[in-house]
Amino acid sequence: MEYWDLYDRDRIKTGETGLRGAPLPPARFHMVIHICIFNPQGEILIQKRSQSKPSWPGKWDLSVGGAAQVGDSSWQTAQRELAEELGLLVDFSEIRPSFTVNFERGFDDVYLLNMDIALGDLRLQAEEVTEVKWANETTLHQMVDDGEFLPYYHSLISMLFEMRFAKGMMASG
Repeated sequence: MEYWDLYDRDRIKTGETGLRGAPLPPARFHMVIHICIFNPQGEILIQKRSQSKPSWPGKWDLSVGGAAQVGDSSWQTAQRELAEELGLLVDFSEIRPSFTVNFERGFDDVYLLNMDIALGDLRLQAEEVTEVKWANETTLHQMVDDGEFLPYYHSLISMLFEMRFAKGMMASG
């Protein structure tokens, strides 16, 4: 079972916890992260979700994503999820999220990283990720339109590509 810290609307921990899959109490929120990894060619690394995932099985998604567990900060969650899903060890202690998306029941911290990595160097977590590949912006938009990719807004995808080389998003891999 996976438990989350719960937050109020101002992103202050309430001292309460929630169980993954259970409805959140009114006016309570949880934190998730996404990591978007871009290569020197300006392509984004995308992952295909396992067929056993309860939400969006078999769909393509951003490089990494996951929920913060009890006691985890945003950066700790990013560091853990990247190591678990792709086998990449990156120190996030000095990396801040590029932006935060507020969604109905939570906060989504989005990290943008520029990394020169070979797909063969990745260790995929089989229960989470079945495949990875690089995709350019045009391909990603087409995959959303074709229903292969999670239904992200086209404007968000374009913003990710526009922001990919902003200062402070370098990581060694």
